[in-house]
Amino acid sequence: MKLVSWNVNGIRACMQKGFEDFFKSIDADIFCIQETKCQPGQVDINFEGYKSYWNSAEKKGYSGTAIFSKIEPINVSYGIGIEEHDKEGRVITLEFENFYVVTIYTPNSKRELERLDYRQIWEDEIRKYLKRLDSNKPVIMCGDLNVAHKEIDLKNPATNHHNAGFTDEERNKMTALLDEGFIDTYRYLYPDKEGVYSWWSYMRQSRDKNIGWRIDYFIVSDSVKNKIKDANIYTEILGSDHCPIGLEIDI
Repeated sequence: MKLVSWNVNGIRACMQKGFEDFFKSIDADIFCIQETKCQPGQVDINFEGYKSYWNSAEKKGYSGTAIFSKIEPINVSYGIGIEEHDKEGRVITLEFENFYVVTIYTPNSKRELERLDYRQIWEDEIRKYLKRLDSNKPVIMCGDLNVAHKEIDLKNPATNHHNAGFTDEERNKMTALLDEGFIDTYRYLYPDKEGVYSWWSYMRQSRDKNIGWRIDYFIVSDSVKNKIKDANIYTEILGSDHCPIGLEIDI
């Protein structure tokens, strides 16, 4: 089974920058997107053979997630059941017979870390949510998690230590999640691979210079790590400040 995840930074803009071509060429079984930045009725996207599921933020032009799936789920849920966290459209869960797929767009801690305290609460609730799912059947979670976990996951760790996405607090929450029985699929297969990122600032020609961060992930339950076939980061694909990532898993 092939899964893809992409923070499109506005699906309407990305549709003008090659989204449809990539979607069709990659032929994923399940394709998750984050930061859709649209409300119901603002975009009409239909791909033959796929059903789509959308979760929009209350605030227009902000956040939002969607999943396109060839496989029809037995259940779909939006959010995690906590109103404070669910109003921004950041989580969709599809339940299948043998596993869950969860797409997540984690809140950014923002400049001056003004949202870091909220981010810590979010992380704890998401970890509890994923653990509850995992107690029932294996989880495949993907999305823009807005954290570079290790120094290897960004170009300039020394100068970003206190910036959003690389604070000790955010990195420790990622460690806590993995310690609860989950696997970072890319690092599981490629523990020492350097210079491969999934996000680049639009400033200072960062993408051309590959001054990037790996903040997009496929995370799976430890119980299915032996079923992972490959993990991909499609750095050549443009259309957003993020590139798509992929997972091939026999599940």
